[in-house]
Amino acid sequence: MIEILAYAIGVMYTPGPVNLFALNSGLNGRFASSLGFFAGVGTAMLLLLLLFGWVGARWVRGDGLMVISALGCLYIAYLALKVMRAEVNIDGATQGTRLRFRDGLAMQLMNPKGLLATLPIATLQFPHAGIEGPALLFASLGLAVLASGAPGSYALAGFLAGRRLGDPRVFKALNRVMALLLIGVAGSIGYEHVYLPLHA
Repeated sequence: MIEILAYAIGVMYTPGPVNLFALNSGLNGRFASSLGFFAGVGTAMLLLLLLFGWVGARWVRGDGLMVISALGCLYIAYLALKVMRAEVNIDGATQGTRLRFRDGLAMQLMNPKGLLATLPIATLQFPHAGIEGPALLFASLGLAVLASGAPGSYALAGFLAGRRLGDPRVFKALNRVMALLLIGVAGSIGYEHVYLPLHA
């Protein structure tokens, strides 16, 4: 079980589109209003772990992963443009970038990083550790809570850092940097999981 936790933490807590959006939300003073987003991420991870744990990896292969990756890229790019165009109030709070449960759920379900993180856990590590039946549900719930904590920790770090900033121009610049980073992530996912498989 320690190997599963080490792998899950290593994959879930590294920078990615979900964690970058959470960081941006925290920087803009929206930690509390993003709790639904964190729950959506955890719910998506729970669904993926249970799906792959009970059904196996045969549903997400080749073309299926490519389509999911393409949809994920488009969704990340769309949200990145919303962050880039968001207006900033005098108090430094950003309008129009509130992340909700459905955003976390959709983004994590279409995030290739989420799929690639859950596949080895559910199809290799769980069976190797003898985790099946009811134990699969409890292990998946634990990892889903851990997954919710990843964007939560990024948002909290952003919130604590953002409280020390007071100039709306700084927030606007940070929004643009985050948006560009997210567009870069979307492009990287598209290249690695869509373009290369199409041209292989």
